Amino acid sequence: LHMGKTMKEDLTVVVNYIKQLYPPEFNVFSTYAELYHNYFASEAQKNAESHLEDKDIYLLLSWAHNIYPKDMRKDHVLAEELGKVELGSLLPSSLSKKLEKKYLDSEEATVKNSLSRCLEKEIQRWKEDKEPEKLNGHFQSELLAIFVIQSIYSGQKRAKDISPAVGEELSHRLWKELPAFLQSYKDAFEDFKERSKKHRYYKPILIANINNCWNFR
Repeated sequence: LHMGKTMKEDLTVVVNYIKQLYPPEFNVFSTYAELYHNYFASEAQKNAESHLEDKDIYLLLSWAHNIYPKDMRKDHVLAEELGKVELGSLLPSSLSKKLEKKYLDSEEATVKNSLSRCLEKEIQRWKEDKEPEKLNGHFQSELLAIFVIQSIYSGQKRAKDISPAVGEELSHRLWKELPAFLQSYKDAFEDFKERSKKHRYYKPILIANINNCWNFR
């Protein structure tokens, strides 16, 4: 991020002050922009080929695909000049795809584990000697649906911040996970129905979970 800020500041100086000192055929701005870009690309590739933690992969992809190209074009003067230069991507396509797959696999596993933990907490709530909360006079068990939707939405948003294509791919993966989660929820609920008929709040818990099904529609 610091390097990107430095590049932006330096290129602004080139556009406003240095470019005018040379004949147009010298392509001063293009020369500066390409030198900076090539250096960044070299550093990005070096980092990409090293051992990166999941959070570092996310930061690198976000910076290469989103932050770097967009931030450079926030200034309309720079945007106009950069439009005349073909800088390309900071990462080779094959390396970018490799990192994206690592990120997607990791994020999918993270969300899947999060959903599993949410369900475990919900099952533990059923076992507590507490009556489910009421909403508008009806028993509800909304926390599970809220956590599930938030987990999926947060994952989608993070991926979309890298690029629309990565966001779309993760969305596709996560929506495939949802039926499996709902099946686990159903199995756990059926197990509770069969094994916990003597629970003090058996019927309210059943009603709360039946009402909760509407939140997943």
